[in-house]
Amino acid sequence: MAGNTFGTIFRVTTFGESHGAAVGAVIDGCPAGLPLCEEDIQTYLDRRKPGASRFSTARKEGDLCRILSGVFEGKTTGTPIAVIVENTDQRSGDYSALRDVYRPGHADLGYDRKYGFRDYRGGGRSSGRETAGRVIGGAVAAKLLKEFGVEIRAWTDSIGPFRADPEHSDLSECRKNALYMPDPAAAEKAEAWLADCIREGDSSGSTVACRITGVPAGTGEPVFDKLDAELAKAVLSIGAVKGIEFGDGFAAAEAKGSNNNDPFRGEGADEAAESCGIAKTSNHAGGILGGMADGSDIFFRAAVKPTPSIARPQQTVTRSGENTVIEIHGRHDPVIGPRAVVVVECMAAVTVLDLMLRNAVCRLDRLKELIRPC
Repeated sequence: MAGNTFGTIFRVTTFGESHGAAVGAVIDGCPAGLPLCEEDIQTYLDRRKPGASRFSTARKEGDLCRILSGVFEGKTTGTPIAVIVENTDQRSGDYSALRDVYRPGHADLGYDRKYGFRDYRGGGRSSGRETAGRVIGGAVAAKLLKEFGVEIRAWTDSIGPFRADPEHSDLSECRKNALYMPDPAAAEKAEAWLADCIREGDSSGSTVACRITGVPAGTGEPVFDKLDAELAKAVLSIGAVKGIEFGDGFAAAEAKGSNNNDPFRGEGADEAAESCGIAKTSNHAGGILGGMADGSDIFFRAAVKPTPSIARPQQTVTRSGENTVIEIHGRHDPVIGPRAVVVVECMAAVTVLDLMLRNAVCRLDRLKELIRPC
């Protein structure tokens, strides 16, 4: 199986299956000397782990991480960092009835056609449990980014028809409700909506918003490896994500250039101007122009589909092509967005860090500062 590694200089490889012995990640390209311990990673994994609320799967995994290599005396050594999370609460028997049936909305058919084999126990590599490895890599990337003043915050922007109102949102509210929404009133309505979904054996879609601050202007590659293109690849590689938009996104298609362009201003305009002396009066572009950061906040939204495993009758077929009806039992999230928030943050962190490292060697004057004769 190809495609398990993401990044060019800072590279993250994830491994493991939902019902295997463990999941984890190997991180290569992290500079030596970064203070790092298991608690730095555990803080992020705790935000992703199952069983944290009545709106997440009842699977009880402690998701305790263990660093196997790449750290000595509390600092990274420059060698590959291997981190493992053991699976402790698998119930593979919950999936035995699905051995020869394709679940609607899942990757079962694709795996069978591609490999002639599939792990029917929770989806194997296509399970949401694979994202634990992404979170491990992102936690390390986020800590390194803080050394350069870059911070990434994501939140649940909407669930079903209920969206957080920017006028009544405060990111500090996210940790005060089970849905990680910054608008308490919207969170309350969304909780009632999800309670109805659970009673009906159904699930709900959602959106996750993300804001990245402190990324130096010019970060990103101008052609194929554009910052927005790489972020889109990273976020769309998360299993349940079906769409992404930057800044005004699809609304820009209905705008005029005169109100979609973001005017620039000089440092003398006000104290909020960027340190480089140039800033913008608006941010319709979402902080990215020509595939490169423009110095303002990077902002995007990701659309997350409803959990495909629902406890109501669905039409499907067997591996032999016979029509049948299934009801999926077991432990599943009624909504994916709240647990995907930290995964979005982490994939954004890996992407931005990798492009910043690539940017460090794009100019001769910078190389001369880095490489000096003995």
